[in-house]
Amino acid sequence: MKHSKLVAAFLAVALTAIGSTAAFAQQKVLKVAPHAFPANLDPFNVTAYITRNHGYMVYDTLFGTDEKGAIKPQMVDKWTVSTDKKTYTFMLRDKLEFHDGKPVTGEDVVASLKRWGARDVFGQKLMTFVDRMDSPDAKSFRIILKEPTGIVLDALGKPSSNVPFIMPKRVAETDPFKVIDDNTGSGPFILKKDEYKPGVQAVYVKNPKYVPRSEPPNGTTGGKVVKVDRVEWLALKDAQTQLNALLAGEIDMIEQPAFEQYPALRKDARVSVVDMGTVNFQYVLRFNHVVPPFNNPKVREAAMWAMNQNAFLRAQVGPENEGMFFTCPSVYPCGTPLSSPKGSEFMVNGNMSKAQQLLKESGYDGKPIVIMRPTDLQSIHKLPLVATQLLRQAGFKVDLITMDWGTLVARRAKKDPADQGGWNIFLTAWVGADIMNPLTSAPLSGAGDRAWAGWSKDDELEKLRDQYARSETEADKKRVAEAVQVRAMQVGTHAILGEYKNPAAVRKNISGIVKSGANVYWNIAKN
Repeated sequence: MKHSKLVAAFLAVALTAIGSTAAFAQQKVLKVAPHAFPANLDPFNVTAYITRNHGYMVYDTLFGTDEKGAIKPQMVDKWTVSTDKKTYTFMLRDKLEFHDGKPVTGEDVVASLKRWGARDVFGQKLMTFVDRMDSPDAKSFRIILKEPTGIVLDALGKPSSNVPFIMPKRVAETDPFKVIDDNTGSGPFILKKDEYKPGVQAVYVKNPKYVPRSEPPNGTTGGKVVKVDRVEWLALKDAQTQLNALLAGEIDMIEQPAFEQYPALRKDARVSVVDMGTVNFQYVLRFNHVVPPFNNPKVREAAMWAMNQNAFLRAQVGPENEGMFFTCPSVYPCGTPLSSPKGSEFMVNGNMSKAQQLLKESGYDGKPIVIMRPTDLQSIHKLPLVATQLLRQAGFKVDLITMDWGTLVARRAKKDPADQGGWNIFLTAWVGADIMNPLTSAPLSGAGDRAWAGWSKDDELEKLRDQYARSETEADKKRVAEAVQVRAMQVGTHAILGEYKNPAAVRKNISGIVKSGANVYWNIAKN
């Protein structure tokens, strides 16, 4: 009898274990090699795209941007604008709920917008027009302006970093310059904090209480319908390891394959190459404006004339990928409404002789400049090598320092001298959605300490950006945007290094990828 009871107990435990294993096996798990790994999970604190992508997993937005650039409501149900165009009143849609079960309220929205507006360049500009924000009741919030501006919805619906995600008030009241440690959102996924291992994996599970909009997904708008149970971001840092895992079916997607892998990927029947973006990426070189030698505008000018877009594009993207890279003389993406060559056309080919002459005239003292190079971000890791070569030809002494992308992002926030843990130059890429106009483009800010890492400061540039915010016609916007571009090149805010595409590689059984200004994971199905 005792033996029978033991056998029965054993069988019960075994069947329970088998049932749990079977249930887990039935889950649809999407395994992804992301383009980088999120060391910082605060989407207001950094502009890193992997942190933005994390934001879209766990948070929701008031508005979004569709594939054609139109702003559409997301968390907002309806809104009104007063006759004097100074008061915007927004009603939230029903059944908005944070992951902890508490409803989303107007107070949460106001607190989130205040924190976002302290860090994002577009948000900062919007806040210069804002008199106050309040929440008349739990389902509504208001933005009261000092004077009319047409940028309110554009700012609230911007699709890329820093996105105005909505957090609980208790989290949003964190100092904007401190990193949050609570990732409670109201978005379609929930971060599995117990499985988050920095540098190893980030795991997200479907939010069962999320109520999508009824419209079909379009960019960052429409219904965010989650069709998998679990998304795993796996930090497979080596490009070949990522490729081997994809071809073996061990992962389902590589967000940004190494460029040299595309020719083979296009020929492999097991995978598809899918462009997740709506506008090209743009490579840029950013100067640190607050420490020598690039606190001297003449030195920045010399460095800019040393650049050559083809040199960067062919080295990084590769001649085997013709049709995936393009020279572009504009700080705004070529082919978009505000693109223009005025004032920046020299950035396509540069002029080494002129760069050398300008550097001699600048008073540069020959002290080495520090260029940071990320070794684990395949889409940009060769750019610093090209920059080092070109700047040495121009007469600069260069120290090239390698690190992972997370370390680079942390270091670029420091204003220390370059030889004391700071930096002089880093190179990166902006998705086109981020640089469509003078207010969304972080590199164009002249706000000094409140500007993007590099801290460019120029009062005239800020006045022009204010003019853009007040522009009412498309012709006025075009004229002012061009003036911003001319001034930015005179100031030397940054160097533009050309445009490119970097599509994802996915297994053939993956479908439903949404093209947007970010990498989003709703609507993706695994068959």
